[in-house]
Amino acid sequence: MKEFKYTVTDELGIHARPAGLLVKLAKTFSDTTVTITKEGNTVKASQLMKLMGLGVKKGNEVTVTADGAAEDEAIAALEAFFKENL
Repeated sequence: MKEFKYTVTDELGIHARPAGLLVKLAKTFSDTTVTITKEGNTVKASQLMKLMGLGVKKGNEVTVTADGAAEDEAIAALEAFFKENL
């Protein structure tokens, strides 16, 4: 299992557009479970409505975890995504 912590810098937090792109990216790693945790609440990154339900705003810290066969590739791709989009 691999993970990283990230503090969201986007003014709108994890809103519809980046959330949709994040779900699409997470689904490309079908043999790896990707989760996002905010303040003790954890959801699968492949579930758009649950991801939006976390209510991640600017300044919130999230923990992104990848567990599975492609966890190294998944965590690298997700970390790059967060830095570029959130």
